[in-house]
Amino acid sequence: MTRTDPMTTPLQQQIDLAVQEGQRSVPAELLEPFMRPIQQLIDSSAASKARKVGEMAPDFTLPDALGRSVKLSELLQRGPVVLTFYRGIWCPICNLEVRAYQQALPQLEALGASVVAISPQIPKQSLSMAEKHALSFAVLNDAGNLVARQYGLDFILDEAVRTAHQQLGADLPAYNGDASWQLPIPATFLIDQAGIVRLAFVDPDFTHRLDPSIIIAQLKRLSGALVE
Repeated sequence: MTRTDPMTTPLQQQIDLAVQEGQRSVPAELLEPFMRPIQQLIDSSAASKARKVGEMAPDFTLPDALGRSVKLSELLQRGPVVLTFYRGIWCPICNLEVRAYQQALPQLEALGASVVAISPQIPKQSLSMAEKHALSFAVLNDAGNLVARQYGLDFILDEAVRTAHQQLGADLPAYNGDASWQLPIPATFLIDQAGIVRLAFVDPDFTHRLDPSIIIAQLKRLSGALVE
């Protein structure tokens, strides 16, 4: 297995190496249906319904991993918000992503921003995710993907791929507490204090994620700290 230093290796490079390792270690008859939703989402243009730059970000209130209510509009009173939707603790790529945002948190907070991560997992799983990576930002539970739907990110895994997901440890009814087999398209938004989306990264290929360095650069531009 190839080892990388998560402190110095760009997020997408870490993900690409993890995908390569999965291709070597997971039987093709399981890997193919597990990856099939990527092409299905691309073919259906599912990402086209997601919130876009310049649009208002829907407000919401969701519980964090400890049951405390977190309201987007209240966070925005303090500064911009980095809002990232992830699939769950069962997803290795999501683990790499939240770890990368935790490592970047001091830089993000220095620019006045807060980070919020949202998944459809039950609170127990969100708490496990927060503890696993010592996350000090809000990890919220979006039961039924209601907020993901507001942001145009929700989709349902079809029957043909569910067995492969379960065999690879992604038993969504157990993780999410419902039998809908619904997930969000992984996405990251930068929302300014007026509630306007200033950056939107929505990719139906769940192996693609936004590196925190891009968010940091955009925050600097918005604050006038970087002149290009």
